[in-house]
Parts: sequence; C-alpha cells; structure tokens
Amino acid sequence: MTSYDKLFIGGHWVTPAGSEVIEVRSPHDQSLVGTVPHATPADVEAAVAAARDAFDNGPWPRLTPEERQETVKRFQELYSDRSAEMAALITAENGSPIAITTGLNVHGLPEQTAAYLRAAENLQWEEPLASGALLRREAVGVVAAVIPWNAPHQSALAKMVPALLAGATVVLKASPETAVDALALAEVFAEAGFPEGVVSVLPAGRETSEYLVAHPDVDKIAFTGSTAAGRKIASLAGEQLKRVSLELGGKSAVIVLEDADPAAVAEGLRFHSLGNNAENCQAHTRILAPRSRYEEVVEAVRTMMESLTVGDPSDPATFIGPMVRADQQERVRSYIELGIAEGARLVTGGPQVPEGLEGGFYVTPTLFADVDNSMRIAREEIFGPVLVVIPFDDEDDAVRIANDSDYGLGGGVWSADRERALAVARRVRTGLMLVNGAMPAFDGPFGGFKASGVGREFGAVGLNQYIEHKTIAA
Repeated sequence: MTSYDKLFIGGHWVTPAGSEVIEVRSPHDQSLVGTVPHATPADVEAAVAAARDAFDNGPWPRLTPEERQETVKRFQELYSDRSAEMAALITAENGSPIAITTGLNVHGLPEQTAAYLRAAENLQWEEPLASGALLRREAVGVVAAVIPWNAPHQSALAKMVPALLAGATVVLKASPETAVDALALAEVFAEAGFPEGVVSVLPAGRETSEYLVAHPDVDKIAFTGSTAAGRKIASLAGEQLKRVSLELGGKSAVIVLEDADPAAVAEGLRFHSLGNNAENCQAHTRILAPRSRYEEVVEAVRTMMESLTVGDPSDPATFIGPMVRADQQERVRSYIELGIAEGARLVTGGPQVPEGLEGGFYVTPTLFADVDNSMRIAREEIFGPVLVVIPFDDEDDAVRIANDSDYGLGGGVWSADRERALAVARRVRTGLMLVNGAMPAFDGPFGGFKASGVGREFGAVGLNQYIEHKTIAA
C-alpha cells in the first residue's frame, strides 16, 4: 500500500487544506491500493496562485526554448527509470491489464514525449514575416489539465509536456480512481527540477474540478473525459473566453471491406476494439461488415473474443481485467441487457459476471450481431468490452453508416487493397483512421470531430494548442 499525506502544490509538498482522504481500492478484489489527500477548492486557490505568479513573474516562461526542453528531457529520463513501477501501480488502481500499462508507460510515453520535443526543437518561436513584422509564439499562460482514470499518465503528459515546453505553468487535476499514481508522478516532477510554481498535482473529484476550470486566473483548460462533462467545461470556458481543448467520447466504426481477411481483422480488433478493457474512447466498437461475408466476420470476431483471458489484471496473460468501479460494471452489463431487449443477436458473452470473478468488477466480453445502427448499443458509448457487428450493402453504405454517429474520434478500414482502404478512410468524418490495424503515430494530431471534442493532442499540432501567436510590427 502507498500513502501520501501531502499534496504537490507549486513544486512543494504541502499539507492539504482539508481533512478528507481518498481511498483507492483495487477493482479486482477491493484491496486497499493507497490513500491520498482529497484536494479542496482552497488547495486549488493555492495551486493556481503559485502557477499565476510563476507565469507572470518567474523564470520558466522566460527561459530559452532549449532550456525548457532540457528540463523536460530530464523529467522523461527520470520517469523512464520508474515506468515499470508506475505501470504496476496504475494496474492496481484501475484494473488495466499489466501488459497494456507496461506497453503504454514503458514504451509509448517516451515516444509521445519525444514527438513533442521534436516539435519544440523544430518550431520557430520568433520569425520575420514578409511584411517586416515579427511573428512571436508565446505560452498560453496558466493551464488546468483535467484527466480521466483509464490511461492517467498518458493523458496527463499529453497535456503537461506541450504546455511546459511552450512555457506555460500547469495545475493537474487527477481522477480519484487513480489518485495514488498522480502523486507518484508528482515525485518525478519534483526530482526533475522545474522552478517553483510551475507544476501542481491535485487528486480530487468533480466539485474541485469545477472550481479549477472556472477559476479566473486559469487561461487554458485541457480536458479528457466524457462528452457530457466536456460540454459543461466548454460552456464555462465560453463564459470567460478561456482557451479550451477537449478530448471526449467516441463510438468508432471499423469498415471491413469484402476483400479483407476476417481472421486478420479479428486479430487486429483484439487490441483496437478491446485493448485496455475497451475502456478506451477511440475503441472500434462498431464493426461494419459486408453482407456477402457477414457471418464470416461475426464468426472470426466471436472466436477471438472467446479466446481472451479475463481475470487478474496483474497477470501478464490477462487481456481483459475488471471495470474500474462497481457502477461502471453495472452500466456495461445494463447495455448488454439493453442489446438483448433491442433484438440484437447475442453471439457470445452476456450480462453474467465471469465465473470465479464475482469478487471483482468484471464483465463478460460480449458480441452482438444483426445490429442496426439506430440501436442504442450502436450509438451510445458503453466504455466496456461490448462489440456490435452491423451489415452494409456496399462501400457507400458503409461510409454512410460510419458517419451516422454523434461522435467522430476514431475508426478504421480493412482491405487487401491499401489504396482502396485509404480512399475510404478519407471519407469518414473522424479525427483518426487506422488502415489494416496500423498503430497511431505520436507525431500526428489526435482528437475528434463532432461530439468527440475540440482541439488536438500530440506532435506539432498538439504543441500549438498551448501557444498564443503575437504579431509585432515596427
């Protein structure tokens, strides 16, 4: 068990203003993972005041871009020394399989940060224009970064690293479900040597989040979470004309063209549809299959899903761990019951808890066929291992169905003809399309169309979310 009795505010470990404690328990067996202080609005005041003073008067925004890059590089080196430990801690907190957290924290995060560093190194922070005026790029100011629990360090650093490289100061608001790893992350920031006031880390619930995003001294909100919460944050930001970026929900469609190999598709969907327990905003949960090969696709996906190991997330053999909370488990199970009631064909799985795992928040991986895109299980984000297979008539019909969604975050196309797949991918209105199971690239922007968000993360485009552009004419 790991316990903290202080919060990380402005680069210092500080006694919290309140007495409430967050207990983080394992969703596998409810054992106590750790305890941390619950940050209050008074702690937000201290953190924002420190960030404001550091931005307005401190050295960080006034260092050269190269000096800031060196500090971020030092942070990443220190994080890499502890990345396996961090992966195990996150698995204990949120139930993500250890293979997933290790892959993301040990292998993914260094490249995510490296892509931001390359963007910062290549950016002209000042440049002359043809008119003779000067274009200057400056940090946006004080950033409130609000993150979810499903990939906490990836989400945190996707916001904090570009903000810090730009010269901004950051208050990170972490989710209660993964509060312990948030303060472990703060330890690395403390060791890296950021100046006073530049970084604060506050684990807390909704009330404290709302206080932070509405704070008048916050210049920019960077949020990952639900679309409902994103709409509220956008409204608050609009009232104060704050800058805002929102990475929100999804109901991503993958189009399987008739020349694709169903077995290869199913193997690719193992990760893209069900990775991280399918508690993943870009998960490919709508599988669009041609009527001519519909049952082949259904059978291939069924075989893949029934082969998945469900169980203790700390076991390297596990692919599906528990849902993060009891209410999330019940929510996913209720969608399975809804799919049955809507008339979809239950191919595998069901609302029952997997045998022998009744002590955790587990869900049986479930596949529905004969699904119409108008059904709620095809339209609403479930955030759990529930997939639907929807038939289509031809390529135009597939694109129409894929685009018939409130969301537009991710998606994919499978075809033996790469150029054909690329042509289809260009027609789908989402921020990310993957061809034949390709992995996303950290130098390419990530974010959503429609109700999936505003703004982008990763690489040069993500760095620019934390920059203001100034023209100086003389």
